[in-house]
Amino acid sequence: MPSSLLWAVDVYGRVYTLSTAGQNWELCKDAHLEFKRLTSVQQCCWGIAGDHQVYLYVHSSDVPIRYQEETYENQRWNPVDRFCEKLLPSDRWQWSDVTGLKHQPLDSFRLPSEHWEWEADWYVDENIDGEPTEKGGWTYAIDFPATYTKDKKWNSCVRRRRWIRYRRYKSRDSWAKISSQDDGPLPDPFSDISAGGWDITDEPRGHLSLWAVSLQGKMWYREGIHHHNPEGSMWTEVTTPGEVVQISCGPSDLVWAVLWEGQLLVREGISRENPKGSSWVVVDSPSTEVGAIHVAVGINVVWAVTKDRQVWFRRGVNSHNPCGTGWIGMVGEMVMLNVGLNDQVWGISCEDRAVYIRHGVTSSELSGKTWRAIAVARDDDRSRSGSANSLASAGCFFSGEVRVQSSVMNDAESSSETERSQAAQSTSPTHADAMKRRIPKVTSDSFISELVSDKERKPGRDGRDGQTPSIQEEGAPQEQAFADQETSVELLPQSSSQQGARDPKWSNVDLEEAQPPLPAAASDTTETSSLSSVATYNLGMEEQYGVDEHPLWAWVSGGGCAVDSHTHLNWFNASTGVSSSVQSMSLSITPAQTAAWRKQIFEQLSERSKREMENFKHYEQAIEQSVWVKKGNMQWWRDWKPNKWIDVRFALEQFSGTDGNRDGILFIYYTFNDEKKYLHAFINEITVLVPVLNDTKHTFAIYTPERTKQRWPIRLTAATEQEMHDWLALLNLSCCDSRGIHGPPCKQAIWSTTCKGDIYVCEPPPNLEAVPYPLPCDQMFWRQIGGHLRLVESNSVGIVWGIGYDHTAWVYTGGYGGGFSQGLGSSTDNIHTQTDVKSVYIYENQRWNPVTGYSSRGLPTDRYMWSDVSGLQECTKASTKPPSPQWTWVSDWCIDYNTSGGTDREGWQYAADFPATYHGYKTMKDFVRRRRWARKCKITTTGPWLEVPPIALWDLTVLPCSSQSSIEEVALWGISNKGDVLCRIGVTQQSPAGTSWLHVGTDQPFKSISIGGGYQVWAIARDGSTFYRGSVSAQNPAGDSWYHIPSPPRQKLKQVSVGRTSVYVVDENSNLWYRQGLTPSYPQGSSWEHISNNVRRVSVGPLDQVWIIADKVQGSHSLSCGTVCHRVGVQPMEPKGQSWDYGIGGGWEHITIRGNSQEAPRIVMPVPAENTLEKKGSVAEEGSEGGGRTASISSVLCIKEEELNGNAVSC
Repeated sequence: MPSSLLWAVDVYGRVYTLSTAGQNWELCKDAHLEFKRLTSVQQCCWGIAGDHQVYLYVHSSDVPIRYQEETYENQRWNPVDRFCEKLLPSDRWQWSDVTGLKHQPLDSFRLPSEHWEWEADWYVDENIDGEPTEKGGWTYAIDFPATYTKDKKWNSCVRRRRWIRYRRYKSRDSWAKISSQDDGPLPDPFSDISAGGWDITDEPRGHLSLWAVSLQGKMWYREGIHHHNPEGSMWTEVTTPGEVVQISCGPSDLVWAVLWEGQLLVREGISRENPKGSSWVVVDSPSTEVGAIHVAVGINVVWAVTKDRQVWFRRGVNSHNPCGTGWIGMVGEMVMLNVGLNDQVWGISCEDRAVYIRHGVTSSELSGKTWRAIAVARDDDRSRSGSANSLASAGCFFSGEVRVQSSVMNDAESSSETERSQAAQSTSPTHADAMKRRIPKVTSDSFISELVSDKERKPGRDGRDGQTPSIQEEGAPQEQAFADQETSVELLPQSSSQQGARDPKWSNVDLEEAQPPLPAAASDTTETSSLSSVATYNLGMEEQYGVDEHPLWAWVSGGGCAVDSHTHLNWFNASTGVSSSVQSMSLSITPAQTAAWRKQIFEQLSERSKREMENFKHYEQAIEQSVWVKKGNMQWWRDWKPNKWIDVRFALEQFSGTDGNRDGILFIYYTFNDEKKYLHAFINEITVLVPVLNDTKHTFAIYTPERTKQRWPIRLTAATEQEMHDWLALLNLSCCDSRGIHGPPCKQAIWSTTCKGDIYVCEPPPNLEAVPYPLPCDQMFWRQIGGHLRLVESNSVGIVWGIGYDHTAWVYTGGYGGGFSQGLGSSTDNIHTQTDVKSVYIYENQRWNPVTGYSSRGLPTDRYMWSDVSGLQECTKASTKPPSPQWTWVSDWCIDYNTSGGTDREGWQYAADFPATYHGYKTMKDFVRRRRWARKCKITTTGPWLEVPPIALWDLTVLPCSSQSSIEEVALWGISNKGDVLCRIGVTQQSPAGTSWLHVGTDQPFKSISIGGGYQVWAIARDGSTFYRGSVSAQNPAGDSWYHIPSPPRQKLKQVSVGRTSVYVVDENSNLWYRQGLTPSYPQGSSWEHISNNVRRVSVGPLDQVWIIADKVQGSHSLSCGTVCHRVGVQPMEPKGQSWDYGIGGGWEHITIRGNSQEAPRIVMPVPAENTLEKKGSVAEEGSEGGGRTASISSVLCIKEEELNGNAVSC
């Protein structure tokens, strides 16, 4: 989990952030502003400053915030001027939007605020539906509006082209004032603000709901906040049944508010189409005696604080019942609360003004267990020491001059520790509690009332009781303030020169009663500060705690802070009062001295070991020969009909041979027709062990070369999940021992992932690519590596990256094991906790009938009304479980509006019948419809992976190179989940994670990218078009510009892979294409040639090896999906190869061969004439209409060649 931030404001208005990976509060940049309220999300933070203006703080990122402005230039043909800007009166505007209804010439576009800047000038988009247009970007049609094409025809009477210009948000890592020049001045001065709503049911990612409350008790909503417009567009008022004093918005559709009378409001009707909701429901205060003053909501929780500072928890809250069912009183007294991600709760204690976190909050126990104080230092505490600096900082939130009386300062400097302890002892507990209650709430709505209550208290306290009034009463003797021997603060009006030098600051209290200036003798040690609020308290109380030991907080926001039960926090052990002497002692030993000390000890131990071993050289080495057997009871899936689970005895016999190598045999003892039989498999013949996800059984499969060909592995199930993991770990270790494989994978390893997210790695033998007799794929041994990933990419110098199902990027740490492999089968270091989140989908199907319209009553031949995507398996909300017991649900079922093909406003897709091509709109011929429901689940495991925050990735590629390469920095490219193209900077063997991302500009979002051995970068956009990046090199890692490459005729591409000299792509119809005509002088190539069909994914290695994941591969029992296949016969003179050799399958999702740069030994031998195959491939020339082929290279296979390879199949 990447680090995230907890935001807080102290009583002086200073903003601090605390990272989940840090140990101290860091003062926020742009700290000259003083804030009252904050509300944070993961990507930004909103705040209300002392001037009652709203400010936005957007975190910096390697990916810029860009917004695309577009307009269309329209022209009509006439016999005189040909195509020109002279249009008919009934035509659209010459410059318009895509609909033609809005007039928008180029000079009408303006930047929305001062926080934006233009990237470049306007330019023409020369792309239409993934195909390049002619120079000029014109597309033609018969009339407005119509279907436009890139080709000009005899009846093309109108044409148009699109102009594009990008603007970029520039105010990042700074507080940007929200401009009100477009929508007028702010409605009212704001007093509270809350952000959320990013998880509203399938709301487009990045949309945000921002609610605000004004000083007059009105409620406002900020429109138009999303990824490309973080500021939003305008404020709209939301009517309420009363005056509101505070509001809280959760990540999803929960919005609660507090009324002035102490009651609570709940917003109902919040949805994807209506994020502002429709109506309010009044909920009574938790206490009948006192009203509520604060509320905080999350995903499924509501917390409240009443006027007596008691904390309450609302039970029964969810999206279907936002009002909940009842209140539960909780332990603790808090000033305010805030709920963040995962329903984690933070609060500020009423007693000591410290920030607390609710410990023990889980999905099953949302109320948590106890409050735990966050005890960490602030980064500016080390620069402040003594009460003088504390006093100076204390004045930063007042609106006059702060003058420290010189006699007090001198007395403080000369006082001894005994006098200080006596002064502390003289303060009675009663007065100390009163002092705590009178800490100023400068960011609170009740700030003025607090001052009034302080003034109404009796001022008849003298220095003997250790208490000084917080604010000097009018007419109080000034001499008594000196006699109290307590540090006091007096408010002085600013001089005219100071007022002219700076803008006037806001103030909550009239300054007419401010004290007159002190005599000059008492102002020698005067310190001034920028002031904004009349609120102060006795600084002697701060002396009691010490500034560095006890910061006083006024507000906390954790809306963007991700903390769960697995998060390790260093917030509770940090010492905030470490003396300088202790710090200097800890720094007395430098890292260089430590390294020299370790080196010296290592050399001494090496010399001792060498000296002792020399005395025993003449002895013969002892070889241990032993037999070890482990037995257990399992169930085995019988190979023959009737297939069923039967009870068996399972035994692993492991022994050590005379050569010291360990080997073993696996026995399965079963009974058939009252006859005892057994099945066995040699350990050195096992090629892979695969855990099988099953709701009811803990199953795993054992593959051997013979069973790989048959697509029929040995399937066993254990009684418990732990027993299955123990057997898998033991068998995996035994298989590695029999092959002499120990430690982490080599740099040349082949990585692969399954459809379940399991990670497998294979150590490639030297004869894997041998010609003419390569090693068959079904004899390759795959071992599992801990973790859970969707894809993995590697290269020959050991750089390995992966992407999870939640688009999180991970980098390989060099370890091995993890997951179920623990103990001897796993490394002790470089193993870390890894989490992944993915969605489970089910489909709701309906058929139309004349009586009821669309309903869940289908025909007898129809699919299930709740089913999977195929419709063959019934899947209801209640019966659908997570993929395995390791997964847990983290959300409820919701409609998925991002289904391929589009949906209507309710998520439905329409078609003529089941199954068919679905579209997102209804026509007269559509008699069936469906919509997809999604639910997220989460897995937590371990593996040799470290997260690379913060950008979520969709695809990545690593530069393939030789293992002997001396390259210093490895090129690594990626595509974010939003489609941005990125280049990673600083990736080396010593630092495989790199340092930062470099954004590469594009005109449209991309989905696949690959870099070749010669820095050839090819990419595929989301519309299926292909691009080549020019001038990429080690000196220019980002290249210069994109070149549009025509795709194969009538095909949209989805994935690309580039090797040393070869480029392969896969289209959306699972066809594999090879790019012909690639030369150093013309790296874009000339045409596409079809190679094979039924291909899911392709990987091209540094030696132009070709490996794929194929579907519909023939086996003894059925067609197999997700099978690893290897292209045989790839040579420099024949880069397309000859045939396919299949290996492990099915269920494989991804493979990368880009780390294997071993040159295979070549055997020169004559080939019999009868075994020579003449193959003809079809070449699809660019611009050709046909694209038909005579015979595909992989569609015809000779029996002789099948006998030669033994494993060649058609994909």
